[in-house]
Amino acid sequence: MKNNPESTKERLLNAAEELFAIDGFSAVTVRQIAKKAEADISLVYYHFKSKRNLFEEVLMRRAKYINELRLNELEKIEQRHTDDIPSVEEIIYAFVHPLLQKLHEDHDEWKHYFSLIAMVNNSPSWGGEMMTKYFDPLVHRFLKSIKRALPNCDEADLYWSYHFLSGALTLTFAETGRIDNLSDGVCRSSDMKSIIERLPKFVAAGFTSLCSDKR
Repeated sequence: MKNNPESTKERLLNAAEELFAIDGFSAVTVRQIAKKAEADISLVYYHFKSKRNLFEEVLMRRAKYINELRLNELEKIEQRHTDDIPSVEEIIYAFVHPLLQKLHEDHDEWKHYFSLIAMVNNSPSWGGEMMTKYFDPLVHRFLKSIKRALPNCDEADLYWSYHFLSGALTLTFAETGRIDNLSDGVCRSSDMKSIIERLPKFVAAGFTSLCSDKR
């Protein structure tokens, strides 16, 4: 067993992130995490107290970083538009680009985390609680910017539009290979460059159409 106290915690977090992403919270045991991290099982409880706390720290450690990246990108866009308002597509781009770019440039480092986010976001047990805790403040900041770009948007349409964006984004994170089979290889679920080029346009059109529909 390795016993470097500075590296053990990171190894445990990395091991837990991968195992949780593959098998889910309930199926993974503390013993499995310790074994994969090459650490004594007692160190899991020393560093995290419980499996639940470990799970939350896995989510938290990257959430703060990627949320800062997204907020910085939005603020840069807003600063460029000193005399007008950023377009919906620009705002959506700032929201999704930092995430997809991480998967594009450093796939092995980020694939398990984003797969885990996809799983949590689609879980009745975890989605409402965990996504609210770690991501809602940033989401509200982006929705505020979109509201300025679409000032007549009905509040319900605004939130439904975000709901559909969230679904598209987390399906992308999951990289299921479904589109690979459906398109006979024309498209690949791992092709982040193509997704970056298309997703903001597609989602922005949905926001604009739904928010402009007076019914």
